[in-house]
Amino acid sequence: MSRIEVLTFGLMTAVLASGYGVMFTVLDDFRDEYGIEAHWLGMIVGLGFLSSFVAQAFLAPIADRGHARRMVVIGLVLNVVGLLGMAVGDTVVVLLIARFVMGVGVGIATPAVRRIVINGDPGNLGSNLGLLLAADVAGFAAGPAVSAVLVPQFGIPAPFLAIAVLTVLTLPVMLRVEVREAVPTGIPEPRFAFDLLRSRAMVSGLVVGSALFLMIGTFDALWAIVLDDLRASELMANLGITIFALPLIFFGSYGGRLAQRLGPFRLGPFGLILGAIFMFLYGVMPAAVLMLVVSIVHAVCDSLTVSSNAVAVGMVAPTERQASAQGMLGAAQTLTGGVTSVLAGVLYSAGGRVLAYTVCAGVMVVMAIAAWVLAGPEYRARRGDDAVYRIDPFPSLDRV
Repeated sequence: MSRIEVLTFGLMTAVLASGYGVMFTVLDDFRDEYGIEAHWLGMIVGLGFLSSFVAQAFLAPIADRGHARRMVVIGLVLNVVGLLGMAVGDTVVVLLIARFVMGVGVGIATPAVRRIVINGDPGNLGSNLGLLLAADVAGFAAGPAVSAVLVPQFGIPAPFLAIAVLTVLTLPVMLRVEVREAVPTGIPEPRFAFDLLRSRAMVSGLVVGSALFLMIGTFDALWAIVLDDLRASELMANLGITIFALPLIFFGSYGGRLAQRLGPFRLGPFGLILGAIFMFLYGVMPAAVLMLVVSIVHAVCDSLTVSSNAVAVGMVAPTERQASAQGMLGAAQTLTGGVTSVLAGVLYSAGGRVLAYTVCAGVMVVMAIAAWVLAGPEYRARRGDDAVYRIDPFPSLDRV
């Protein structure tokens, strides 16, 4: 697979993520223009994550049975349908349905895209997965900018329609890209991906990915609230989120290569320990400006380590099960992030930011240690750029 093709899939990933970014920025417009109450807005957001979780856990394996291209195309089409629904909907029912369809579309397209990229160029697995991560973050970060430009001039539907058009434009490119589909073996393929959990190394990668979204869910849920309580300006709160995204955009691909070179089962848990330290610091910093400084250092460290979970899963999964494995990772992350967002708010209400951030930090440390233990011999593995990156399929199956 050429670099141009990988960049094409990166663009596709960015477009899929941008729809989420737009949705989050127009929630207040839904409330003001359509009179939708806050608890229904939360339901609209949550339903999309739930449908994405279900799609990644239960539908992603279809891409491993010779249908990767088809799953990407179907996912893109469903995303367009969902975006159009978000554009024309002005009632709770329509918006709930549209958000559900968007979640399913992204949930089935993303694992299939990763499968295509991983199997198309296994030697550059780390760099390519890091690029997809950077594209995902860039797309999500671009959503608010699209809304800021289009909504004041053309109304709420405009950003959804614009992204729907961009999504349609990626379809012909997808149809032209050469895709390495599964080769029939005569052996029945598992319907779902849960058998992958029999591999300790696979579970280790999922634990790292879940711990990452534990951190992200806590950060997203509390950042603006904490800065507001510290009497920071709204500009500083928005600036902090933007600053946090920028290093991931610029260093994501390098971070993937670093994980590939040092070994993701080394770098991933190490990144979690660093992240836990930063999360604890957010709880004790006495001023908003100090929290912003911590977030800058935190963002740079994360940009070099967060690709490790996808790289780890990609390295331990058999070639023919890549979409299933990446779907399991995405499902675990989505579920963890959603649950954590709720629990973080509960902890903050009960005991303040020290309690909320400290609990998050402590759980991250425990999960990092668990990931190291579960990785077993793979923790010590180092694979340089000239190495073969595929681990023998599920070496620990007989020992679990």
